[in-house]
Amino acid sequence: MRARLRSAVPRPLRPAVTSPYKIPNRSYRPVDRRVRRNGAAMTTAAPRTARTTTHARTTRPAGRHDQRRPGTVRPRRPLPPHAVFAERLLAVLSGERPVHWMLGQTVGEAYEQLVQLAPGTPLGARDGHAARPVVRRVGVFPLRPGVVEAFASIATGDRVRAMAFRLEQGPDRKWRCAAVELGGDRS
Repeated sequence: MRARLRSAVPRPLRPAVTSPYKIPNRSYRPVDRRVRRNGAAMTTAAPRTARTTTHARTTRPAGRHDQRRPGTVRPRRPLPPHAVFAERLLAVLSGERPVHWMLGQTVGEAYEQLVQLAPGTPLGARDGHAARPVVRRVGVFPLRPGVVEAFASIATGDRVRAMAFRLEQGPDRKWRCAAVELGGDRS
């Protein structure tokens, strides 16, 4: 048999099998992963290449300059406790919810005040109007840490009424209504 003569020209290199997943933001220089046919790996560092683009890659359409992305929703900030209680008290005093719905959210006389006020639905629609009452404005006055007095203006069609209430924060850090008062009509 004839012996094979090896030529002085090296054989071409073949690429090694690599992971299809890229490792983002690595600060090292990439290593040439080509392997010689005899199995020995080349470990010389690949030359650095300059970026061909001068701007960062974006997924937004051309001409769009805002930072929003499709499908992203900004998280809503939770409502402050006085705004939440204004909506809850409106639901009870307009007849949308029963009084016992506020049972665990009241302390002291507030529940008794709601029991007396609610049967007449003082904030409900009057005179056959189908207008649903809405909270127009809510304000708050902090009295001391853990106690605030709040007010709300409630509109039903052309009619505007005032509601004042006191909130107290319990040892469990939950806010509860301690007193409720209603103001008169204003057109």
